[in-house]
Amino acid sequence: MKELLEVLKSCGYEAFFVKDKKEALELAKTYIKPNMSVGLGGSESVKEIGLLDFLLNNKEITLYNQYEAGISMEENIKRRKMGLISDIFVTSTNALTHDGKLVNTDGSGNRVAAFCYGPTNVLVIVGINKIVEDVEAGFKRVMEVAAPKNINRINNKAIEMGKEPRYNLDNIANKFSWIKGDDEKGRIIIILVDEELGY
Repeated sequence: MKELLEVLKSCGYEAFFVKDKKEALELAKTYIKPNMSVGLGGSESVKEIGLLDFLLNNKEITLYNQYEAGISMEENIKRRKMGLISDIFVTSTNALTHDGKLVNTDGSGNRVAAFCYGPTNVLVIVGINKIVEDVEAGFKRVMEVAAPKNINRINNKAIEMGKEPRYNLDNIANKFSWIKGDDEKGRIIIILVDEELGY
């Protein structure tokens, strides 16, 4: 893991390795300052370490939460756009390669856009299950692991809310990116967790 951390740092990321969810949450919280604006990319990893609850209950920040129940689609879109000019965008990645590449797919594209440009910082929570050999393995993981699990999660939630389940591989994996590094050193902050997290 030490070698991977060095690779990540050489790619221009700020990178840390922590032993568990609790340590990940405590470190992540140090990046959330009063009066910050915070964008969200859909992430079970962020939820699993307790960071989503921390953000939802933090009255000192402006959280652009497009997942809030009861908001209109117009408001949802507005919040996703505001997340792209936030102080910090909080998310995970679909895959992280041994040579430091971040591989992702999106339906709407706000998460892959945030990785590329926009938010002042991007905070990425990554479980060890996301680590893969190379970009090819990253995209394979996207299509065979992450996307199907997310489809099931979102469709099941839609059914619970009395809505039609409409997601599939054709519309949940519309936009792809892989990032090999960042010329703005430290903009992307990666917290690697020695546990399996998310999809």
